[in-house]
Amino acid sequence: MECKKMERRDFIKKGCELAAATLFVGLLPFKKAIPAEETTKLPRPKGNENYNWEEHLYAYVIDTTKCIGCGMCVEACRKENNVPEGFFRTWVERYEVSERGEVEVDSPKGGQESFGPILPGFNVSKGYFVPKMCNHCSNTPCIQVCPVGASYKTEEGVVLVDDKRCIGCGYCVQACPYGSRFINPITKTAEKCTWCYHRITKGLPPACVQACPVGARMFGDVKKEEDPVRKIIATERLAVLQPEKLTKPSCFYLGLDKEVR
Repeated sequence: MECKKMERRDFIKKGCELAAATLFVGLLPFKKAIPAEETTKLPRPKGNENYNWEEHLYAYVIDTTKCIGCGMCVEACRKENNVPEGFFRTWVERYEVSERGEVEVDSPKGGQESFGPILPGFNVSKGYFVPKMCNHCSNTPCIQVCPVGASYKTEEGVVLVDDKRCIGCGYCVQACPYGSRFINPITKTAEKCTWCYHRITKGLPPACVQACPVGARMFGDVKKEEDPVRKIIATERLAVLQPEKLTKPSCFYLGLDKEVR
């Protein structure tokens, strides 16, 4: 009997939490949602009048066999995009696998600074680094849950956030299976990796790609026949994070181990 009472209390508690959440959203300032067919008409790059987004389709490749965990990519991203302290648009995780198959994952300060020593008594059989960021998916949960159309995908395959429309509800943050979004504590709007949209539309690589000293990060245009990234996607065995989510990421990995999620 006591067990049933507890279940009833839990049910009532969850119902109250849901009602409170619904009330909160109802109190948020209303902004008209944008129809899906109009999202590509949202803010476009400035300073390059000759840029035609219909001529491009971008993709990203990360070679985990090359990454040395130096964190230069994270630092470059922070400086380029003015990322607030304690938050990351891109980060690097260290994976350590013991002889018994146990897995330890850490990312101190997003991998921006040096990684600490291996855990005492943890006999490592292999270890490696995995850079992560927004996967710029084709089937995007973040766009689907946005109540005001602030999250959208451009024709070049880049997922962006219109900060003028974003109400900071955080739905997209919760929906992203890769943990790549956060609410900026200063602007109170959703923020994420944009592949440095302001750079790539001027023919420049993302800041993280330019900063990588070993070429572990690669950015390209799959509409260009001679593009190295296009060739890698066409000829190499690539993997994506959490393929069971069916998000169809545009971020691909070389040498991705089975322990990575």
